Amino acid sequence: MKTATKLLAIVIVINALAVTQETSVVRLDGSTIASAEIDSTVTRLMKAAEVPGTAIAIFHHGKIAYLKAYGFRDKEKNLPLTVDSVMYAASFSKSVFAYMVMQLVQQGVLDLDKPVYEYLPRPLPEYPKYADLAGDERYKRITARMLLDHTSGFPNWRWIEDDRKLRIHFEPGSRYAYSGEGIDLLQLVVETITKKPLEELMQQYVFQPFGMTRTSMIWQERFESDYASGYDEYGRALGPDKRKDAEAAGSMVTTIHDFAEFTNAVMEGKRLQKNIREQMLGAQIQIVSKHEFPTMSEETTDENKGIRLSYGLGWGLYWSPYGEAFFKEGHSDGWMNYTVCSDKPKSGMVIMTNSGNGEGIFKELLETLLKDTFTPIEWEGYTPYDKLPPRPPLKQHKQVAVAGKVLDRYVGRYKIQDIILTIRREGDHLSVQENAEPKQDLLPESEVDFFSPSSGDAYTFQVDSLGRVTEVALHLDKDLVFQRIE
Repeated sequence: MKTATKLLAIVIVINALAVTQETSVVRLDGSTIASAEIDSTVTRLMKAAEVPGTAIAIFHHGKIAYLKAYGFRDKEKNLPLTVDSVMYAASFSKSVFAYMVMQLVQQGVLDLDKPVYEYLPRPLPEYPKYADLAGDERYKRITARMLLDHTSGFPNWRWIEDDRKLRIHFEPGSRYAYSGEGIDLLQLVVETITKKPLEELMQQYVFQPFGMTRTSMIWQERFESDYASGYDEYGRALGPDKRKDAEAAGSMVTTIHDFAEFTNAVMEGKRLQKNIREQMLGAQIQIVSKHEFPTMSEETTDENKGIRLSYGLGWGLYWSPYGEAFFKEGHSDGWMNYTVCSDKPKSGMVIMTNSGNGEGIFKELLETLLKDTFTPIEWEGYTPYDKLPPRPPLKQHKQVAVAGKVLDRYVGRYKIQDIILTIRREGDHLSVQENAEPKQDLLPESEVDFFSPSSGDAYTFQVDSLGRVTEVALHLDKDLVFQRIE
């Protein structure tokens, strides 16, 4: 029995809970695919690419034709992923935020082309988060339109910069460069003019009207009954993403059921006048970059001219024989998501995974289940799982014993820009927590060097000549150095 149980635990479980499950689904080209082939395709790809859990929604003529979850939300506990399992949405947040913002535009609360600094009670550089912009008057030219179509000139995140400072890289409005910083600035503006916090606005304008009862910009206690954990490329559990602070650029948690309802609402244009929806899904800027990331790369290409790759307001756009399509990706450690819809036939697909390997199955899922061969896979960076180079072996760490008094001196908070690491003592080791994200154990491999057994992250504490701990470095491609603040 024990052997049978172990074998059962590694089999990908197909969750039978499906809100809509047709016996066959009509694809973009008019052909059909049987539900059994959908199931076999998804489960085969998940096994081959080592993806613990996948949830999909397929749309046909503006209706949810297929909705199903596969695999595990928690593979250690053998808990199946369901269509109501709360998953981290990552940058899906941006498109939902944009939908809320367009309703404010419709109401006359926000003008897309008015410089956003004019909505604020004091100059933008007087806000601590934007002090780096002092002396660069170009911030006065940035509008809500530029923030939504990613032409502000901001990097994706300031911490990518060598000096971790926010700067404007090019004339606002002149080129596309994806930016979470830009969405965060628009959040500040929207919360200022409405005098309401983001979570309340999203509930009012999107979540409640569309019946998204298991969606929020911050973690809710009611989600505890059914939520998914994320897993990295090596299959190590990263846990759920339980944010305490609402961030328009990427704090949303949702379910495949809820996000399918939202996507359907976008196709139908619910709560938006026709002209407002047309602005949102109208091409604002042509995209000529070779890849979406890194955002500030100056490498260009004509490869996507044929599909007229461009950006609207909160959504990427391209054209195919089936007309305009709008798309959005969501990418974070342990979570890979993608949605694409062809607007005229109102057909499309949402894919959500709880795995760092999730993007490796997107191409085949789109081509087989939807007959979508037009999504700019290379520009997106969605390399198929069987075309990826071998994963480098994990660095081997060995835990050593460190005296409690040594561990105690590292306890405190460390900061770089708006990211705060909280270090705590946990018996014979430490833990680290980034802002409101789940904490990770840190095991010592020397008196100053520590590693996370779940993610492989490595840290080194710096001690000055007086024995004071002044900073901690997180070793990534390039070190992130956090200064001690308490």
